Amino acid sequence: MVETVQGARDGDAGRTGTTQGRTGDGRAGAQVGRMSQRRSGRPTLADVAALAGVGAITVSRALRRPDQVSPATRERIAQAVAELNYIPDPQARILASGRSDVIGVILPSLTNNVYADVLQGIYDGVAGTGFQIQIGNTRYDPEEEARLAPLFASQRPAAMLLTGIDQTPATRALLESAGFPIVQIMEKGDDPIDMIIGFSHFDAAQAAIRHLLGRGYRRIGVLGARMDPRLMRRQEGWRAALSEAGLPLREAISPEPSSATMGRALASRLMDAEPGLDALFCANDDLALGALFECQARGIAVPRDFGIVGFNDLEMMAAAVPSITSVQTRRYRMGRLGIEMLVERIAGRRPAEPNVDLGFELIERESTRRG
Repeated sequence: MVETVQGARDGDAGRTGTTQGRTGDGRAGAQVGRMSQRRSGRPTLADVAALAGVGAITVSRALRRPDQVSPATRERIAQAVAELNYIPDPQARILASGRSDVIGVILPSLTNNVYADVLQGIYDGVAGTGFQIQIGNTRYDPEEEARLAPLFASQRPAAMLLTGIDQTPATRALLESAGFPIVQIMEKGDDPIDMIIGFSHFDAAQAAIRHLLGRGYRRIGVLGARMDPRLMRRQEGWRAALSEAGLPLREAISPEPSSATMGRALASRLMDAEPGLDALFCANDDLALGALFECQARGIAVPRDFGIVGFNDLEMMAAAVPSITSVQTRRYRMGRLGIEMLVERIAGRRPAEPNVDLGFELIERESTRRG
C-alpha cells in the first residue's frame, strides 16, 4: 500500500511570496491568467509566466533550478505563483524534462520503531535536495513488495530505496533493467541490484550469544517473532553460535508481530519448558523488555541469576530498570546514507563504495553486567 507522499521542493519557496501591485503588462498578465484559470479550473505554467511577465521556460527554470534565475525575476515568479495558487504538475515536469523528482521508498512498516528511525534518516537526507519521497508500505508481505516495486517503477522515479535483499526473481529482474539508481538497505550482501547499505544479521546474532557466554551464562534460550528474512538470518547466527559452544537449541518463536506482551508470553513458555534457564537472547528489543517483565514477575534477579540481550538498541533499552544490553544497529544512518548515495548517482557520480557495511555494536548494560 502506498501510505504517503512527502517532500520539499526548493522552488516551493514561491508560495510564501506576497502579492504586490502590477502595472501595464502585470495587469494584462493577471487578466490572461484569470481567463485561463476559468477555462481549465487550474492555473497553468503559462498563466504564471504571463502574470510574471516572463517566458514559460524561465518559470520552469525558477521552480526547478532557482539558482539559475536572477533574484528579481525569482521574486516576480514567486508572487505570481502565490497569487494564482499555482501547483506544479509532476507528470508534466517528467514529460518536459524526462526526469522525475520523486524517490520511491519501499519499507516493511511505518509504525515499527526501527523503521521510524530509518524514515527520519531518509527525510533528513532528502531535505534541501529538491527531491520528494513517495513511500510504499509492504506490511512485511513479500507479495505486496512484488506489487509495489513495478508500480513505483512504472512511474519513472528518479531512484528507489528498498529494504533487504529478498526480492522475487521477477522483481529483481525488473529493477535491474529499470535504468534508475537503486539502493537496498538493512542487510549486507555480495550481489546487490545496484547499491547496498547494511550489516550482517548472522554476525550480530552470533555476537549476542557469544557475549552471554562470555558473561558466564550457559543455559541460553532465544525468543523470536514474525520471522521475516532478516530475522531468519539472525536465527542462523544464534543457532551457529550455540552449536559452536556445544549447547542445545532452546527457542520460543511466534509468527505474530513482536511486542513486549509477546516477549513476556514467550519467556514464560520457555522458562516453564526449560527449568534452570539462565539467559535469553531476544531477536527484538520489545521481546527483551517483555522477558525482563517476566523475570521481575517471577522474582528472578537480573543480571545475577538471569541475563537478557535485545536487538536494535531502541531507546527503551537504556531506560529499562535494570537497563538492557542490546545489539545496536545504525538505522538512521542507513536511511540517510541511502538517500545521499541515490542523489549522488542521480547526479551522475557513482559513490566510492557502492556496497557499504555499517556493522553493528553490542552495547553492554546492566542486564548482563554481573558483579
